[in-house]
Amino acid sequence: MSDNENEYKSPVYNVKAIPVEKVVANDYNPNVVAPPEMKLLEISIWEDGFTMPCVCYYDKEADKYILVDGFHRFTVLKTSKRIYEREKGLLPVVVIDKDLSNRMGSTIRHNRARGTHNIELMSHIVAELDKAGMSDQWIMKNIGMDRDELLRLKQISGLAELFADADFSIPQPKPAYIPIPENDDEVKSE
Repeated sequence: MSDNENEYKSPVYNVKAIPVEKVVANDYNPNVVAPPEMKLLEISIWEDGFTMPCVCYYDKEADKYILVDGFHRFTVLKTSKRIYEREKGLLPVVVIDKDLSNRMGSTIRHNRARGTHNIELMSHIVAELDKAGMSDQWIMKNIGMDRDELLRLKQISGLAELFADADFSIPQPKPAYIPIPENDDEVKSE
């Protein structure tokens, strides 16, 4: 191990209590939680407290914490009066310092490790990463998807520019379907 690896400290060892008013949602999170699960999350936070901090990027210019992961926990704190009061409006946060493309990758990895996410928003993220100059290899590695899934998401996005530099060939037409007669009498009558 190098000296740098020995010095690494995971963000979870530096949890901060941030006023929820200083936290803003990102505009690219494709994670979706149904209303029954949101109610269960509210009950869980009420019964157990916050057991996981939200992950944020700190925007110094705006003096805001931009969510990378934890949108639904953030939403519960903002919408549940009893939890907001008990927590004194403070959200547990850990901060990561990454550029936007890498934050998008972090959001997707967190979501995919837990469960479902919205396909339409995923295809939007893939389009944004592609426009930002990220290679297919970077996207696959950092979002945790294979080539077929990446291609499907690019197709879903409907943006022809995503395919502008790709080589595609038009397949040969398939022969017309000709039904096979069930018995010899039909063949003779033709």
